[in-house]
Amino acid sequence: MTLHLSTLLAIIGMALATYATRVAGLFLMRHVNVKGRTKAAFDALPPAILMAVIAPTILATGIAETIAAAITAGSAMLRLPMIVTVLIGMVSVVLLRMAM
Repeated sequence: MTLHLSTLLAIIGMALATYATRVAGLFLMRHVNVKGRTKAAFDALPPAILMAVIAPTILATGIAETIAAAITAGSAMLRLPMIVTVLIGMVSVVLLRMAM
């Protein structure tokens, strides 16, 4: 396996861009007091972004993966610990793949 210079530069560039956006967000928001509706909106961002990333994969794969995602979402709605929710998702997708 060889690593091309363009690939390495792309990886470094993406890492720097990711780091820069995180640092810029912390720098820009350090003196801002966020409360009320703005805080609620910021608190809702991580799950919304996660669903935007996961939803196409859930819907583009097989029926077993889609059902397992629904089971996992149900366990998350029950406010189970994260590790339990992840284990439920993994076990359900394995069992459903074996069954189908």
